Amino acid sequence: MADDMLMIGGESFTSRLITGTGGAPSLEVLEQALIASGTEITTVAMRRVDPGTAGSVLDVLRRLGIRVLPNTAGCFTSGEAVLTARLAREALETDWVKLEVVADERTLLPDGVELVDAAERLVDDGFRVLAYTNDDPVLARRLEQVGCVAVMPLGSPIGSGLGIRNPHNIRLITEQAGVPVVLDAGLGTASDAALAMELGCDAVMLATAVTRAQSPLLMAEAMRHAVEAGRLAHRAGRIPMRHHAYASSPMAGMLDASPEHPAF
Repeated sequence: MADDMLMIGGESFTSRLITGTGGAPSLEVLEQALIASGTEITTVAMRRVDPGTAGSVLDVLRRLGIRVLPNTAGCFTSGEAVLTARLAREALETDWVKLEVVADERTLLPDGVELVDAAERLVDDGFRVLAYTNDDPVLARRLEQVGCVAVMPLGSPIGSGLGIRNPHNIRLITEQAGVPVVLDAGLGTASDAALAMELGCDAVMLATAVTRAQSPLLMAEAMRHAVEAGRLAHRAGRIPMRHHAYASSPMAGMLDASPEHPAF
């Protein structure tokens, strides 16, 4: 869909599927899945990757020509997130960062207060911030106001595979957003990704739905097609939902075949 590019932070991308690397059983499987997904952006957790180590996930991404999007996974305060982003910028020479500041280890839900504080500090420091957030339209608007180049509301908790638990809120976020909306976290299968796009999201971000599938390669391909199909359906515009049947053909001019009025 070269005529329908994804624009984030002043750059354009053909693919609307952003991937992660968490949970991959091996670098070989990860590489095959990345190729099958068609992704052009992949996140890596800076707390788990050594940029100087040969044969790492970074080597795979560089070989495939995929943009590396460092993230601040594992951070619980704005201070930790800002420090991690700055280390990533120095190590990877990029001002892009996926900002994650979670409240606790059990839910891994974003901490809204710490998240906004970190976003403000990073934007002021020249970062292009993609913020992982709750499915809260007010918080998403606040993150856009402080200068984030994309907001990334969760479908459900990270790694849960529960799909989109609150499609109404996701719709509210996409309707008001002036920056790209990337559905992030909780997706389990391809229909979840298609729904996200039909709700008006600009892209989908996922990791374990692919890396922990029985066949990561097949699921990556399925996600690729689901995102494309969902985007096409959104652009096409669905028909209104009705409570009763609505004939697809007009009733006027139909043959009267009642016994009282025989046709012949």
